[in-house]
Amino acid sequence: MKVHALAELQALKRTMAERAAAEAARREAERLAAEQRERERRLFELAVGPVQPIPHPGRIEPRPVPVEPVPVQRQLDEASVMREALSDDFDIETLLHTDELLSYRRPGLGPEIVRKLREGSWSIQRQIDLHGLRTDEAREALGRFIRESHQNGLRCVRVVHGKGLGSPGRTPVLKNRVLRWLVQKSEVMAFVQARPAEGGAGALVVLLRSG
Repeated sequence: MKVHALAELQALKRTMAERAAAEAARREAERLAAEQRERERRLFELAVGPVQPIPHPGRIEPRPVPVEPVPVQRQLDEASVMREALSDDFDIETLLHTDELLSYRRPGLGPEIVRKLREGSWSIQRQIDLHGLRTDEAREALGRFIRESHQNGLRCVRVVHGKGLGSPGRTPVLKNRVLRWLVQKSEVMAFVQARPAEGGAGALVVLLRSG
């Protein structure tokens, strides 16, 4: 570099001096930091004694697998709602039609709904079999089945409750309860006793509300 003036030479000297001072300060700071680390290491050794690192060749750190949260409280709440909502003492005598076969239709619906349901105008899309379930289990299973079927956009389902031939006195206890439970479900628009090929007196074909 060619210097043409004394002023420029002095400025260059100042710059070089500042850089040298900054470099010296950086090195001094590193030295002090290294001394501090060494003092801390020695204090640690004096406190705990000599230590030996544990070798771990090929060690693989485990990665936690995320677990989908289970909405336990929501499930308990839903089960509680179903138990409270579906009463075994609900009076259905005035709601059922017992012409040649058992049937029910929600008030405001015409008899053609029942006729079409018996004729199979709606194909059965899903079914539930309540055989072998205790009363509480059957109530909750039926409530969940109706709710999920409606949420999935299904219109026609079959509920198999059995004919009660194995019950004391051969009385269809579960069947009578299923009738009461279905009438109380807002999703249910109508139901009829199934045709012989679909279960006869041991099953119901249920029409669900659309939307």
